[in-house]
Amino acid sequence: MNILEKERKVLELEKKIDELDNEVLINSLKEEMEKYKQNTMTNLNAWDRVLLARHQKRPTSSDFINYIFDDFIEFHGDRLYGDDASIIGGIGTINSQVVTVIAQQKGKNLDENLERNFAMPHPEGYRKSLRLMKQAEKFNRPIITFIDTPGAYPGLGAEERGQGEAIARNLLEMSGLTVPIIAVIIGEGGSGGALALGVANKVCMLENAIYSILSPEGYATILWKDATLASKAAEVMKLTSYDLEEYGIIDKIIKEPIGGAHFNNVATFKNTKKVILEELYELNKLTNIELRDTRIKKYRDIGFFQRFNYDNLGGLKR
Repeated sequence: MNILEKERKVLELEKKIDELDNEVLINSLKEEMEKYKQNTMTNLNAWDRVLLARHQKRPTSSDFINYIFDDFIEFHGDRLYGDDASIIGGIGTINSQVVTVIAQQKGKNLDENLERNFAMPHPEGYRKSLRLMKQAEKFNRPIITFIDTPGAYPGLGAEERGQGEAIARNLLEMSGLTVPIIAVIIGEGGSGGALALGVANKVCMLENAIYSILSPEGYATILWKDATLASKAAEVMKLTSYDLEEYGIIDKIIKEPIGGAHFNNVATFKNTKKVILEELYELNKLTNIELRDTRIKKYRDIGFFQRFNYDNLGGLKR
């Protein structure tokens, strides 16, 4: 039984409890339900976390922005081609500090997802993001990004307008910015589409979010020629927050309520805001050059590479 099937069972129990009028029985059943949630909706496997990261009721970037930041003003357009609704960008305040906020936005229903292109940005979305990042550097504003995308849009038009170049340009430019950058992965973090907003001093990740080079379905299709093995792929891809923290890819895990962020949005927002403020407080202690240099060092230190060389006699030598 996966996490969604367990969730349906919990919702059915809640509906039945709401129909009762015996207060003692109601309280008893609620206690039993909480025990059931604690026993069955914790210690999730990788595929469960994939399902939660994609959950239709999971809070989107705009929900986080509306709760965490005051006086948010959205900016539009890349000044080259057009505006991309899959990326929201603008300025707001958090505890009276002005920051630039850039976020990938999913829809809550089919119409919104079509408008937002299912949070798969076009090149103009990444160029809009870069424009706002350069503006933030000019005015010495910290940058907060929210990552939630299955990947950059792979359509013909996007490729014609330089999708690969736009992503690569963001990676290059973000690495050299001299203001604090905090990236928060709130749902799916897919491939270069996510990394284009992810070159940060601190990368934080919601407990049930995922971050990977491609989707489990894509991995299974390439490796085993069978997309139905996605759940198996999720286990070996090491895409969960706990895996990535262990490998040093992310810096901090943001706890979610039992069953996922959508079970208690406000608690999730509070936990996220707390972590952002903590990280921002520490980063504000660094100089502009230290911010740039520590960010570059962070990414250079990711992974372990063994160097080998050959000589004429011994073959491979360590």
